[in-house]
Amino acid sequence: MLIVSFAMLTAYLFMEILSPLKTMIQNAYGWDNAEWGYVVGAQGYLNVFAFMLIFGGIILDKMGIRFTAIASALVMLVGAAIKYYAVAFIEPSATTNLIFWAPRAQVFWAASGFAIFCVGAETAGITVSKILVKWFKGKELALSMGLEMASARLGSAIALFGSPRLASQMNIPSPILISAIVILIGLILFIIYSAMDLKLDKEIGAVKEEQEEEFRISDLKYIIKNPGFWYIALLCVLFYSAVFPFYKYGPDLMVNKYGVDPSQAGDIPGWLPIGTILLTPVFGMFYDRKGKGASIMILGAVLLIGVHILYYLPSLSEVSVAYIAVIFLGIAFSLVPSAMWPSVPKIVEERYLGSAYALIFYIQNIGLMGIPILVGNVLDMKNPGVADKIDAAREMYRNNGLKASEISEKIQSMRLSGELPNFDYTDTWLIFVGLTIAALFLAVGLKYTDRKRGYGLEMPNIEK
Repeated sequence: MLIVSFAMLTAYLFMEILSPLKTMIQNAYGWDNAEWGYVVGAQGYLNVFAFMLIFGGIILDKMGIRFTAIASALVMLVGAAIKYYAVAFIEPSATTNLIFWAPRAQVFWAASGFAIFCVGAETAGITVSKILVKWFKGKELALSMGLEMASARLGSAIALFGSPRLASQMNIPSPILISAIVILIGLILFIIYSAMDLKLDKEIGAVKEEQEEEFRISDLKYIIKNPGFWYIALLCVLFYSAVFPFYKYGPDLMVNKYGVDPSQAGDIPGWLPIGTILLTPVFGMFYDRKGKGASIMILGAVLLIGVHILYYLPSLSEVSVAYIAVIFLGIAFSLVPSAMWPSVPKIVEERYLGSAYALIFYIQNIGLMGIPILVGNVLDMKNPGVADKIDAAREMYRNNGLKASEISEKIQSMRLSGELPNFDYTDTWLIFVGLTIAALFLAVGLKYTDRKRGYGLEMPNIEK
């Protein structure tokens, strides 16, 4: 558990390494909010449109844990290298001429690298979920998943706190390079786990090698006909779409609404994963011993509504409010996943688990792709001309021979002095409020369906 958890830490470190750099990147490279949304929303491009997550789940069920874990880490490494190259070496003003589109080359290749990375990261996520079910089903399953998620959130926290400081002290591409190197450690850890897992199978005298599991594509019908699966999947996409994009836009919200310095932009959002590190295992342990899985998800959804209303209200612009809101966001983000992921084995037969988790992650990725793009475009629409003014100032400093880091500092000084406007997030944040309200309705529906069909979501996980 510790080995695979740390491997996931390396994945989530890279996943969020760019998130607190939005203001710096906009100042230095001239990306507008829509372009930022295209890059951070790239998580779903291949996973959704090329069905890579579905294929990943099928490969997991057919080829087994060991093969899929190592392959997913290799894919992450390739994607991370491409993203680093894009930010570090491609000229911000260069364009890529596609058939119907001529995007900024730096944006296009950064998004492409992140899309490839996320194919590996999401496949690694479903693989680790199946690993934990294999080792902990009938025991402390929710606790083990909670500890694994806590480790992943620690990776996010390190990125949010550390990335802007590294970028300020060195340059913007530096944290991307360092986190890409750390992914190599994750690959090595998956190789170590695979050797341990193979040894275990031999010791317990496994009847079959893991890769010989019987699985047929037609078996997917048993998953998609299950109403409990759809409640979990849709709750997942709404809940995660209201939380993970907060990593992508929360740091910039802190700069624009609460006046936080860009070098500390990730500090307040960074407390979100810190809170989940402490609380997710606790709530997981409660679910293992006392049950109440559906009720836990309802409580988490209620808290999430309150959090996003606090961030939405324009009159509440004190930094203390931002801290209070992120504390409750951390509690909500601990409650729902701690109950949601361990509930899947109660709803879906074990031999379909890889594909079930893959389908859930696939649906989740639709939201993680679409919501950041939507937020970025709405933010530009609600702030007409702001990105153009910042871009004009950036070009002026660039023509004067300033480096990217120096341009970022100059533009931020102009924004603080009022010479350049900030982005107003007020109307844009209503997107998150709407998502959380919809999540509450689904959580209530899941509890009703559990009563009707007897999944056992309100029962403890530990079998007596």
